[in-house]
Parts: sequence; structure tokens; C-alpha cells
Amino acid sequence: MSYCRLITRIWIIAGVTDIRCGFNGLASKVQNTLKDDPFSGHIFVLRGRSGKMVKILWADRDGLCLFARRLERGRFVWPVTREGKVHLQAVCCTMNSYPGPELIC
Repeated sequence: MSYCRLITRIWIIAGVTDIRCGFNGLASKVQNTLKDDPFSGHIFVLRGRSGKMVKILWADRDGLCLFARRLERGRFVWPVTREGKVHLQAVCCTMNSYPGPELIC
């Protein structure tokens, strides 16, 4: 079961990101490119060049968590913006039809 705090924000990183790196590389991209703190407890979602894979970076009280999702068919639809990141509204609380583990906020 996943728990996210009420103050957790979900940020979709716009554009294409080189996601071949691991914890340190992705945390560095969040810190240097977006000028944001990767240890803030917010969730950062990054998409690879092909659009078939996303990585999710999240820091909880014990350290960094890195999740990956790869599609066998199709591509992730991704926003285009000048700011570099898009805030996603309370998704985990409204995903009643999500076909996976229960998400609790």
C-alpha cells in the first residue's frame, strides 16, 4: 500500500529527459534543471525519449525511491510547457478505477 502526504505535490517534468541514470542522476536533474529540492517529499515524473518509459522519483523519510514503468505498446501522453514542469492535482485520491494497488492519501 502506498501512502502520500496531503502536502505532497506531483510534478510532471515536461519534454524529454535522459532517464538512463539512477537515483543520483535524476535527483541532480531535478535540482539543477528545475531548481527544485528532490528531497522535498514531492513526486517527480520523468519520461524517456521514446515515450514508452517513465521514472518516478520520490523521497520519503527514509531516503529516495525510484519507480519505473515501461509500456509494451503505445506511448505516454506528455505535456509541453515552457516552465519545465506541470503540477498534477490530487491524482492519488481520485483514481477509483486504477487497476492496481490501492493508493491512499
